[in-house]
Amino acid sequence: MKHTLIINGTLVNEGVIFKADILIQDGKISSIDRSNSPTLRNREDLRIINANHQYIFPGVIDDQVHFREPGLTHKADIHSESRSAVAGGVTSFMEMPNTVPNTLTQELLEDKYKIAARNSLANYSFFMGASNNNLDEVLRTDPKSVCGVKVFMGSSTGNMLVDNDESLSQLFSECKMLIATHCEDEATIKANCDQYRKRYGDNVPMSAHPLIRSEEACYLSSSKAVQLATKHDTRLHVLHISTQRELELFSAQGPISSKRITSEACIHHLWFSDEDYDSKGSLIKWNPAVKSKKDRDAILKAVISDVIDVIATDHAPHTIEEKERSYFDAPSGGPLLQHSLVTMLELYKQGNISLETIVDKMSHAPALLFEVEGRGFLREGYSADLVIVDLDRPWMVNKSNITSKCKWSPFEGQQFSSSVTHTLVNGHIAYSHVMPKNHFEFDESVKGHRLSFSR
Repeated sequence: MKHTLIINGTLVNEGVIFKADILIQDGKISSIDRSNSPTLRNREDLRIINANHQYIFPGVIDDQVHFREPGLTHKADIHSESRSAVAGGVTSFMEMPNTVPNTLTQELLEDKYKIAARNSLANYSFFMGASNNNLDEVLRTDPKSVCGVKVFMGSSTGNMLVDNDESLSQLFSECKMLIATHCEDEATIKANCDQYRKRYGDNVPMSAHPLIRSEEACYLSSSKAVQLATKHDTRLHVLHISTQRELELFSAQGPISSKRITSEACIHHLWFSDEDYDSKGSLIKWNPAVKSKKDRDAILKAVISDVIDVIATDHAPHTIEEKERSYFDAPSGGPLLQHSLVTMLELYKQGNISLETIVDKMSHAPALLFEVEGRGFLREGYSADLVIVDLDRPWMVNKSNITSKCKWSPFEGQQFSSSVTHTLVNGHIAYSHVMPKNHFEFDESVKGHRLSFSR
């Protein structure tokens, strides 16, 4: 197999934008050459990719996805959604445990790794799930080969809701791994559901979603998680912050490596607002809910100011038939992986965020936060996970170019200014967007690798 040389690229890495060639050998970045050496360019043993002065980013690391396998594969599976990942420039993902069965034992956890080893185009890790009564299993988790432990402190699927105070206290005090939490207060949500059901029956409007899964529900649960983590010195990561009020719980002080409590923003909370329910309806029904413009703008500012540490998707496909049901029956979640990076690049085009910050929050910060070994940066010796983007290749999202298995997107009809042209996973060109034919090509001959962690 020939090694690869990417020439004429504009790299965005570690807060700097510069022109360089990248030599890839044996799946790793062998050299980053700013001199554009003709010696390298003339080597016959190299496959040349001409970036044509397009931008090269480290591959995106998404720390929150739901790929639905096992048990819910009519919605999505590890193969289909890893394809969607690389089509969006996502080279590594961390997947959640609320599959069927729930990932509550080490054996079930390893089953998912085996599926990914066979089928995933992207690099992968899977969260161990916590319940009210599986602490012994959680404590068996290997911190060097598993990204973390997921705790649902709010409504979820199956036996995943951890609402027993004693169980939570034990988990936070005894688990030495990173704990990632979904924070919404169940009692508050239930009371709000009862109130809206009395008012509307089963015909609750989708616009009520941020009022049912309210700011108060989010804050009560997030603050409880932060209090527990502070008390027990737990390594806590709070997922999908959706309200301005929650931001007071987090600090911008210090590098990620020194933080014991970190947080995440998701694409839908950075792009949509409650004004979009009238046109999008259940297509933007997520938990926690998309809320007000004030919340959306505050979350973006918190990302830029380092109060929020990473950007992810909470990619969670359902079939369109499921999403078209009435409020209480329509499940929450939707596909976002393919469009996460181009959405952030659209915000860049609008003058709302810099390229350096996008790369930091989507690549560098997840690698540092989870202590991922050898990924998340364009560095010599690191795995060659990278994405080439053309900031001036517009395209419109439609059903014919959606790569997720569910074949719909809340972004249908949206024109993006930028395109992912190539995604390399461990030096392998897993995805390319071919012009002028304007079609997607996947090379599935090489699979992604299991992530490892320097803990």
